[in-house]
Amino acid sequence: MLAQPGKAPMRHWKAAEQPGYHVAMPSLPSCLVGYPPELAEQVQRLIAEDKLAALLRKKYPRVHEVRSDRALYDYVNALKSEFLRKSEPLSRICWDGTLHVIRNALGTHTAISRIQGNRLKAKREIRISTLFRETPPEFLKMIAVHELAHLKEREHDKAFYQLCRHMEPAYHQYEFDFRATLCLIEASGQSPWQGKDSQKSHETVISTP
Repeated sequence: MLAQPGKAPMRHWKAAEQPGYHVAMPSLPSCLVGYPPELAEQVQRLIAEDKLAALLRKKYPRVHEVRSDRALYDYVNALKSEFLRKSEPLSRICWDGTLHVIRNALGTHTAISRIQGNRLKAKREIRISTLFRETPPEFLKMIAVHELAHLKEREHDKAFYQLCRHMEPAYHQYEFDFRATLCLIEASGQSPWQGKDSQKSHETVISTP
């Protein structure tokens, strides 16, 4: 089972010179840069031994059912209503199959300014990479709260990650496990949950020690 990253220093994903605020995908397989070397070595060893996929499926047996843009819009807005009710409204929330290819990103939060009459209005939107479309619900929540946190906190600083953890206390654990998943996808070319039916899995999620 993957060890818990705890409070180790973390280098968070950024893409240079891109508008908006987003989680950017690093050049794999260096997706664990910033974590203690022993954790990165553990992931590499599990991949080499062909054990990581099974461990991830055991720890996260379910795949979420948020597949359409409308379902994603409702899902993210429900989180926003729960934790950031007074923040600015989102005009669009959608899946984007080009983010990780064109913009080297996993999710984006942008503000588009338009002049209406004599007023300047900004419409905010969130786009989430389709890499998350067939993943456990924990990973989808991780990227959703990350992008929502940018409604209040612009930079990836202490206040930003405190807000992420407020919306999802296990934020850092889910981020680490998703990074491990990215390493696996890079090595094998396939997600551990690819083609899995979320209705057919009834295993119990095993917590990280």
